[in-house]
Amino acid sequence: MPARPKRRAPKRGAATGGPARRKTCYFCKESIEEIDYKNHGALRRYVSEKGKIRSRRISGACRRHQRQLAVAIKRAREMALLPYVAS
Repeated sequence: MPARPKRRAPKRGAATGGPARRKTCYFCKESIEEIDYKNHGALRRYVSEKGKIRSRRISGACRRHQRQLAVAIKRAREMALLPYVAS
């Protein structure tokens, strides 16, 4: 009977699906209370190439600031500061 190969312990980390380091909220770190819709340069960081709002898991924002981000991005879109979709 052939010898059975030894099993290796799974590696941990973001590449293998293991626990990754927790992202910190940029707005909490910088002590920003309110997110302004007119600051479209900062908001652009939280919008994907296709124009979608990035999720908390991707953006690293806390729940409070993610909600403010969504409202600010939607207002900036209404004012034509940000596009609805990428061209």
